[in-house]
Amino acid sequence: MTHSSDEIRIVVIKGSVRPGNYTSMASALVVDELKKHPRVSVEVIDPAAHHLPPPGAEPVSHETKELQQQVAGATGVVLATPEYHGSFSSVMKLVIENLGFPSMLAGKPVALVGVAAGTIGAIKSLEHLRSVVSHVGGIALPLPVSVANVRRVFDPEGKCLDPGVERLVRGVGANLLQYIEQNLCPRLTLERLLREGAPTP
Repeated sequence: MTHSSDEIRIVVIKGSVRPGNYTSMASALVVDELKKHPRVSVEVIDPAAHHLPPPGAEPVSHETKELQQQVAGATGVVLATPEYHGSFSSVMKLVIENLGFPSMLAGKPVALVGVAAGTIGAIKSLEHLRSVVSHVGGIALPLPVSVANVRRVFDPEGKCLDPGVERLVRGVGANLLQYIEQNLCPRLTLERLLREGAPTP
């Protein structure tokens, strides 16, 4: 697949494999918001559709290489996780482990969204995930979004019942695009001009 040099490619990674999970419902709002922008293409990675090996497995699997290529080609990344036992999910950790070292997240802006059933929300999971993203060299963006009481926020079909929460979750995509347009696009344009030369009038 070929991509325009002006295209902004976003990879959204879901951190839950449970059928009907709320992480997928929240990430679907982010994807929908991103797709409103004509220059943006979105690729969703659902770990339930992949067989990702545990860390240290040899040889590196085809699916691991495919995952790494998908993230390597992205302009930015969204990580969406539930909160399990006071941290982010083991599924998300497995995805991050399969992104290699040096990580394919290194140098990329990464927006975070978390969901939790409790009233406190996914604060702990987002703190831990931000720390891991930063450790592997990703640029963890400010303003991560935590959705509390998630079972009351989404209905079984995935419709968000709280307009305020929906605006916050959709803002994850908007904040990521704003960072890319303000910080990465000018740099990429300059690099292209230096490589190809200024267009003749």
